[in-house]
Amino acid sequence: MQRSDYPPHLPPHQPPPKSGGGGTWIIIAIVAIPALIAFIGILAVLAVFGVRKYLVAAKQVEARNSMGTIGMRAAAAYERDRKLCASASAPVPEGVPRGMKFQSAATDWTRDEGQNAGFSCLQFEMSMPQYYQYNYQSTGSSFIASARGDLNADNSLSLFQLRGDVVGDAVQLGSSIEETSPEE
Repeated sequence: MQRSDYPPHLPPHQPPPKSGGGGTWIIIAIVAIPALIAFIGILAVLAVFGVRKYLVAAKQVEARNSMGTIGMRAAAAYERDRKLCASASAPVPEGVPRGMKFQSAATDWTRDEGQNAGFSCLQFEMSMPQYYQYNYQSTGSSFIASARGDLNADNSLSLFQLRGDVVGDAVQLGSSIEETSPEE
């Protein structure tokens, strides 16, 4: 006895039915691949912007730390000698570094040695390459320490300044470092 309904028999010359069209994957690829490339491009642009901002902030730390150190050294020199150090005869380096680090020599910081002046009186020097030009100017009763830089070499300068005044028997430092165009 032969059952015609179980299992269904297909003639041997018929191919099995298709599950879907191959064109669907082509359409998905045409739409998805450019969208994915655009998304990766946007992420790359954001990453470049974030890294640049991080690098600029890291370079600014040099100026802020140096201003704080010069301020503390000026106060310590006043306590030691009962007078502020006289002005530096020249900034270090003499020109503002443009978009790259400058390696100063030890002699750049000791030009005023023996004159109770400048960076040698403050006992301040930088042995590592620097992005900024540093200066110290004193009137005898106040001082201004400054750092000038041109991080992106566009001839637009950033400026960091710390002021200090002799008040009574001590040096009073400014409440903050004044910054002008710090991201330049």
